Amino acid sequence: MDQGLFITAELRVKPDVSLELAKLAIFRFCRDMKSEPGCSFALPLQDKEDPRKFILWERYDDEAAHQAHFNAEHTQRFIRQGLTELVQAFQSELLIPEL
Repeated sequence: MDQGLFITAELRVKPDVSLELAKLAIFRFCRDMKSEPGCSFALPLQDKEDPRKFILWERYDDEAAHQAHFNAEHTQRFIRQGLTELVQAFQSELLIPEL
C-alpha cells in the first residue's frame, strides 16, 4: 500500500439521537467516501464497550483529496444531519522500515 494520508477520526453519537439511525448514517457516509477520487478506503468501527463511540479509518492519496472530502455533497449532508460530534481526529503514516 502506498503511503498516502491516513486519518483516524473518533465520532460520538449525540445522546438524543437514535443509535440505529446514526449507525446507518455512518455506514452510508463511509460507503460514499469510498467513491471519492483519491480516497482508497473508509472503514467504520464501533466500540464494543461504548456503542455510541465510532472510529473511522480513512486513507487519501494526498492532502488535496482529503480537503476535497470536506466539500463532497455526502460529507456536507452527514454534517448537516447533526447525528454525531467529532471527538478527535489525527493523521498517521504507515510504518515502513528502512532496510
